[in-house]
Amino acid sequence: MSDGHAHDVLADLRTPVRALRELTPDAWSAYVHLHSAAMAEGELSTRVKELMALAIAISKECDGCIASHARGAARAGATEAEVAETVAVAMLMNGGPATVFGPRAFEAFQEFAKPAVSTGTA
Repeated sequence: MSDGHAHDVLADLRTPVRALRELTPDAWSAYVHLHSAAMAEGELSTRVKELMALAIAISKECDGCIASHARGAARAGATEAEVAETVAVAMLMNGGPATVFGPRAFEAFQEFAKPAVSTGTA
Protein backbone atom coordinates (compact mmCIF):
# COMPACT_ATOMS: atom_id res chain seq x y z
CA MET A 1 0.00 0.00 0.00
CA SER A 2 2.34 2.69 -1.16
CA ASP A 3 1.94 6.34 -2.05
CA GLY A 4 -1.05 6.94 0.19
CA HIS A 5 -2.81 3.79 -0.94
CA ALA A 6 -4.22 2.98 2.50
CA HIS A 7 -5.77 6.45 2.65
CA ASP A 8 -7.17 5.87 -0.87
CA VAL A 9 -8.70 2.52 0.12
CA LEU A 10 -10.60 4.16 2.99
CA ALA A 11 -11.61 7.11 0.81
CA ASP A 12 -12.91 4.78 -1.92
CA LEU A 13 -15.15 3.04 0.61
CA ARG A 14 -16.75 6.22 2.02
CA THR A 15 -19.45 6.71 -0.62
CA PRO A 16 -20.73 3.12 -0.84
CA VAL A 17 -20.62 2.78 2.95
CA ARG A 18 -22.72 5.94 3.33
CA ALA A 19 -25.26 4.61 0.84
CA LEU A 20 -25.50 1.30 2.66
CA ARG A 21 -25.76 3.03 6.04
CA GLU A 22 -28.73 5.00 4.74
CA LEU A 23 -30.44 1.85 3.46
CA THR A 24 -29.70 -0.32 6.52
CA PRO A 25 -29.17 2.06 9.44
CA ASP A 26 -30.00 -0.41 12.21
CA ALA A 27 -27.49 -2.99 10.98
CA TRP A 28 -24.73 -0.39 10.59
CA SER A 29 -25.51 1.16 13.95
CA ALA A 30 -25.28 -2.26 15.59
CA TYR A 31 -21.93 -2.91 13.91
CA VAL A 32 -20.55 0.48 15.00
CA HIS A 33 -21.67 -0.26 18.57
CA LEU A 34 -20.04 -3.72 18.45
CA HIS A 35 -16.83 -2.20 17.08
CA SER A 36 -16.73 0.43 19.82
CA ALA A 37 -17.40 -2.12 22.54
CA ALA A 38 -14.87 -4.64 21.24
CA MET A 39 -12.08 -2.08 20.78
CA ALA A 40 -12.60 -0.22 24.07
CA GLU A 41 -9.90 -0.31 26.73
CA GLY A 42 -10.34 -3.30 28.98
CA GLU A 43 -8.19 -6.19 30.12
CA LEU A 44 -6.54 -5.76 26.71
CA SER A 45 -5.52 -2.30 25.61
CA THR A 46 -6.99 -0.76 22.46
CA ARG A 47 -3.44 -0.90 21.02
CA VAL A 48 -3.28 -4.68 21.49
CA LYS A 49 -6.79 -5.10 20.10
CA GLU A 50 -5.89 -3.07 16.99
CA LEU A 51 -2.81 -5.25 16.47
CA MET A 52 -4.97 -8.37 16.83
CA ALA A 53 -7.46 -6.97 14.33
CA LEU A 54 -4.60 -6.13 11.97
CA ALA A 55 -3.33 -9.73 12.11
CA ILE A 56 -6.82 -10.99 11.31
CA ALA A 57 -7.16 -8.45 8.48
CA ILE A 58 -3.91 -9.78 6.99
CA SER A 59 -5.20 -13.36 7.26
CA LYS A 60 -8.53 -12.36 5.69
CA GLU A 61 -6.62 -10.57 2.90
CA CYS A 62 -8.86 -7.51 3.26
CA ASP A 63 -7.26 -4.24 2.13
CA GLY A 64 -10.04 -2.13 3.67
CA CYS A 65 -9.64 -3.94 6.99
CA ILE A 66 -5.86 -3.59 6.81
CA ALA A 67 -6.13 0.14 6.16
CA SER A 68 -8.65 0.63 8.96
CA HIS A 69 -6.74 -1.32 11.58
CA ALA A 70 -3.33 0.00 10.51
CA ARG A 71 -4.78 3.46 11.12
CA GLY A 72 -6.26 2.26 14.42
CA ALA A 73 -2.94 0.78 15.51
CA ALA A 74 -1.12 4.01 14.67
CA ARG A 75 -3.70 6.08 16.54
CA ALA A 76 -3.45 3.73 19.53
CA GLY A 77 0.32 4.25 19.72
CA ALA A 78 1.59 0.98 18.25
CA THR A 79 5.23 0.94 17.20
CA GLU A 80 6.76 -0.28 13.96
CA ALA A 81 8.34 -3.15 15.91
CA GLU A 82 4.94 -4.20 17.29
CA VAL A 83 3.39 -4.11 13.83
CA ALA A 84 6.32 -6.11 12.41
CA GLU A 85 5.80 -8.79 15.08
CA THR A 86 2.07 -8.75 14.34
CA VAL A 87 2.88 -9.43 10.69
CA ALA A 88 5.17 -12.29 11.74
CA VAL A 89 2.36 -13.90 13.74
CA ALA A 90 -0.01 -13.50 10.79
CA MET A 91 2.59 -15.19 8.58
CA LEU A 92 2.83 -18.07 11.04
CA MET A 93 -0.92 -18.54 11.10
CA ASN A 94 -1.72 -17.80 7.45
CA GLY A 95 1.40 -18.77 5.53
CA GLY A 96 2.20 -17.45 2.08
CA PRO A 97 -0.67 -15.00 1.61
CA ALA A 98 0.48 -13.17 4.74
CA THR A 99 3.84 -12.57 3.05
CA VAL A 100 1.88 -10.41 0.57
CA PHE A 101 -0.72 -8.81 2.83
CA GLY A 102 1.65 -8.46 5.81
CA PRO A 103 3.94 -6.02 4.01
CA ARG A 104 0.84 -4.15 2.83
CA ALA A 105 -0.26 -3.84 6.44
CA PHE A 106 3.18 -2.68 7.56
CA GLU A 107 3.29 -0.06 4.82
CA ALA A 108 -0.25 1.09 5.67
CA PHE A 109 0.74 1.45 9.33
CA GLN A 110 3.77 3.51 8.33
CA GLU A 111 1.53 5.70 6.18
CA PHE A 112 -0.80 6.46 9.10
CA ALA A 113 1.96 6.66 11.72
CA LYS A 114 4.08 9.30 10.03
CA PRO A 115 3.47 12.85 11.19
CA ALA A 116 1.23 14.98 9.06
CA VAL A 117 3.24 17.04 6.62
CA SER A 118 2.73 20.76 7.03
CA THR A 119 1.35 22.48 3.95
CA GLY A 120 2.96 25.76 4.94
CA THR A 121 -0.37 27.57 5.07
CA ALA A 122 -1.42 29.50 8.14
